[in-house]
Amino acid sequence: MGYVTSLFARKMVAAAGADLDARALVASIGLDPDGAWDPKAMLPDTTYYDLLERIAGLTDVTDLPLRVGASMRLDEYGALGLAFKAATTLGASYARVERYARLWTSVVDYELRPDRRGTFFVLHRSGARRLGLRLSNEATLASSVSLARQVSRDPVTPLEVHVQHGAPGSVAAHEDWFGCPVCFGSDIDAILFSPETLAQPNILGDAGISRYLASHLEAELAEISEEVTLVSQTKDAIAQALSEGAPKMADIARGLGLSARSFHRRLSEHGMSFQTLTEQTRRELAEGLLREDGHSLAEIAFLTGFSEQSAFTRAFKRWVGMTPASYRKARAGL
Repeated sequence: MGYVTSLFARKMVAAAGADLDARALVASIGLDPDGAWDPKAMLPDTTYYDLLERIAGLTDVTDLPLRVGASMRLDEYGALGLAFKAATTLGASYARVERYARLWTSVVDYELRPDRRGTFFVLHRSGARRLGLRLSNEATLASSVSLARQVSRDPVTPLEVHVQHGAPGSVAAHEDWFGCPVCFGSDIDAILFSPETLAQPNILGDAGISRYLASHLEAELAEISEEVTLVSQTKDAIAQALSEGAPKMADIARGLGLSARSFHRRLSEHGMSFQTLTEQTRRELAEGLLREDGHSLAEIAFLTGFSEQSAFTRAFKRWVGMTPASYRKARAGL
């Protein structure tokens, strides 16, 4: 299970169009529709992909990833966005992403891969190539070019864009936005840049500021690693305890070797609560079990800590906007 910044989800909903109920979509993934757009607020990747697939069921999403990519702004990425700006060249900016992408996602790794024609900026994301993941990959590639165009003195046009999944009905919007051939059905998800493009100086490039921001990012990266470890351990412990009902924070803390007060404080320092993690774990476990055929709805209710199937059904409908039976049927049709 991985995490992505909630910023991406909010951007997707905002770009999806006025005909959709944006507030309901945002609320369905556990975010406050009126809350701040905090890039440090994370979502499970499966929750994000489910959201994209619900949007795809409501509207044409052919060019949605492009519109989302174009809407991304460096100022929304915090210190990482500043480091991207302050790097002296575009190639150095992408090197910052390669190193510090964990600050906004734990499901994607980036690689700068030399090629005889230049350098590939490669996106690595594991998992089944479900629709939500495919849309997310396209948006990530589009945003990578959009951010480059915000910092470069000269126009940024890739040599090629490569996408592993198949092409939509029309690729005209993609090729028009990127300004180059877009090769669907490729063996990588990547953007190929010429040496000249990556050597372009950034408008606000400053070596001293860049070094200072890099040290700050290293500290943030260490903090994120600690947070992910604690969250992962907590959710594993919650998942194991759910068949006995909703677990108590004191019991989970004791199992992790922490006092309840220390456990609560450490979660709070990262903007999390035990109740939120319990809810996320229940939802993720339920969605995973519903994607398989080995358990009845009554069994899934028991395994996710509900004493009655009706209570599970109400909670699941609140989480994703449909009943467990409808969700299982919809997933079977993908």
